[in-house]
Amino acid sequence: MSFRILTAASRRRTLLLVQNHLRPTHLPRRCSSSLHPSQPHDPVQTDVPPPTSQYVYQEPPPPSIDPEKVHLPPEHEWRKHFPLYVSVNHRVSIRHAPTAKKIAEAFVPEGSKDKVIVEAFPGPGQLTRALLDLPKERIKRLIVMEDWEPYLQYLRPLELADPRVKIVNRDGYTWDSYQRLGELGLLDDVPKLGWEEGVHPTLQFISHIPSTVMGEQLVAQFFRSIPERQWLFVYGRVPISFILSEMVSKRVTATITDIGQRCKVSVVAEAVADSAPALPYEALQPFEEHFHPVRAQNSMSAEKKKSPRAVGNPFTTLTIIPKEKQLIKKGDMDAWDYCLRHLFVRKATALSVALPGLAPGAQTLVKKITDPNLPESERVDVRKRVRTLTADEWALVAKAFNDWPFAPSDLSIGDSFVIKERLG
Repeated sequence: MSFRILTAASRRRTLLLVQNHLRPTHLPRRCSSSLHPSQPHDPVQTDVPPPTSQYVYQEPPPPSIDPEKVHLPPEHEWRKHFPLYVSVNHRVSIRHAPTAKKIAEAFVPEGSKDKVIVEAFPGPGQLTRALLDLPKERIKRLIVMEDWEPYLQYLRPLELADPRVKIVNRDGYTWDSYQRLGELGLLDDVPKLGWEEGVHPTLQFISHIPSTVMGEQLVAQFFRSIPERQWLFVYGRVPISFILSEMVSKRVTATITDIGQRCKVSVVAEAVADSAPALPYEALQPFEEHFHPVRAQNSMSAEKKKSPRAVGNPFTTLTIIPKEKQLIKKGDMDAWDYCLRHLFVRKATALSVALPGLAPGAQTLVKKITDPNLPESERVDVRKRVRTLTADEWALVAKAFNDWPFAPSDLSIGDSFVIKERLG
């Protein structure tokens, strides 16, 4: 193909062609009086604005919606309709409809009324459909957050079929996605309750948790948001319902007797919330009968042995209710984070040995939390190993650190926490 330099005249001709092409087609072309002297100007025609060569942005047309996709494919065909692309092969979601029904009933039980539910990582929406099948008085609005197009194709028809559904094309990882819910006015009618006014009766968060480090960090971030009254917790004590891997569930709920699982998030979770399974563990086993994706048996067995995060390892449910009395006071989360990060590096070490490593001069904290003049309830047995400290004992350590005049001034963990730092 050859190209030529346009002359000034040819440029003018090209511009006129472009202008005429951009002229609105729904309005009549204005007539010239010199060409039709006997025909008066039509006042409507004379109001037509002159053509312009400027490009005016128009919103793209809405995606086409296949009404047939209000129904999901047969369960045995899910691998064909939802292949294992790298971008989503860690996204586990409920596939078996009877299981989804049990989970929906457990998450939003009888007695629930006018719930506004935010659902993240729904996949193609088996649980979404089960929630909509509950008695209508239980759910007032279902806000579904999903950004993968093959899944959206099976979610958008629900928005057309049921006025309670609102599909938001955003992922569940970034905080901007949740701010978008406010910008859209989807939470405008949700009351903001005081912390002492009980568990929020209407607002609820439901999510599958991806089997990745970032998924684990998302869970940790949710717990960290509770004492700071951030995220959805600006509305009060909002309950959370998870479908997540057994590994993460065990780490969240680990007590001082579960020393192999006890980690930083275990301590924070114990301090700020009550966590319990929504369904018995056995109700969701084995994995391949209830969840998507299911891989070939030989490859799945090999990967399960290789990584505890591999898809195919057991999944379970967990319901989290923020406590009314918080051991972590608002504004103290950074101090807790600092102490937990530095001390869990030596989690098998006695507190008396690990505590001086918090910062130069921190050995004075050992004396402070063992002062015999303090009531017994305000003293800590520093012979205990770090991972066997209760949340109440961690509160005493964090308070002593907060009151210490030589504590480091910069306690922030930075942006890397959300993306890179491991759960435990």
